[in-house]
Amino acid sequence: MSFMQTQMLIDEAVESLQSKIDDTAIIACSGGIDSSVAAVLAHRAVGSLLHCVYVDTGFMRKNESIEVAEMFLEMGINLKVVDASDRFFRELEGITDPEEKRKIIGEQFIRVFEDEKKLCGAKFLVQGTIAPDWIESGGGERDVIKSHHNVGGLPDDFELVIVEPLREFYKDEVRSIARVLNIKSSERQPFPGPGLAVRVLGNLTKERVEACREACHIVETRLQDAASAGKCDLPWQYFAALLPVRSVGVHGDVRVHGETVVVRAVTSLDGMSAKYSPIPHEILSSISTEITNALKGQVNRVVYDITHKPPGTIEWE
Repeated sequence: MSFMQTQMLIDEAVESLQSKIDDTAIIACSGGIDSSVAAVLAHRAVGSLLHCVYVDTGFMRKNESIEVAEMFLEMGINLKVVDASDRFFRELEGITDPEEKRKIIGEQFIRVFEDEKKLCGAKFLVQGTIAPDWIESGGGERDVIKSHHNVGGLPDDFELVIVEPLREFYKDEVRSIARVLNIKSSERQPFPGPGLAVRVLGNLTKERVEACREACHIVETRLQDAASAGKCDLPWQYFAALLPVRSVGVHGDVRVHGETVVVRAVTSLDGMSAKYSPIPHEILSSISTEITNALKGQVNRVVYDITHKPPGTIEWE
């Protein structure tokens, strides 16, 4: 889209928000591109009526909470940080089904915002829902591919009025808007709303989530370094997931029965379809060595996912 076309979309979105929100509103700001764009648009539309809240679920990436708080401070938007990690881990204890995970996470987000509602008297909840979220979540004649937490987790007794300024936009359109708005995360790769909870397959223990967090950090850092050095193109999305698959390995002369990390990197335009990225073997080898050394005794095997979307999805859950 051209700059003028994008600016027209921004103006229309702000006007639409002004017509819909006439009282206090809250928004969940993860720092990702969708929620950040929705927050800036809503802030332009209603100013001090908007309360931005960052919920630390315990499933965020390494140093993410600090980075998000700094980004909103630079944009001049007040952000409240709520540490709800114990709550999320408690509610997800023993849950392994990915659809159930997503719905529980969605409901717990809502419960956190109901608590915030009581403090600020909010009547509206602004969400950064984009078109692929509700398309993949199913409904009507559409099959459920995976329920996105901001679509499939809303409880029946929910009272806040939902406002979704990006509902009809695709990821590439949202990214164009973010660039025009000078949002720092405009080039940031997508990150699922449920966070590492859907990158840790199986039980969500703090130890397993921390292992996935470290593996994700290694994958992100090494691929960014390689792209900066001209060794490969930076993928559209790239991360690690921890699989509940154990295999026999060896560290030194000691037998290890460790878990498996899968590295995923894809190219895409809007997330609706994707192709795996052909990462050079020397880079994958370096990533594998670093992950197994950092998670010695816990992870002893690293594999690379070469599945396109379709038939796979970008995330594993």
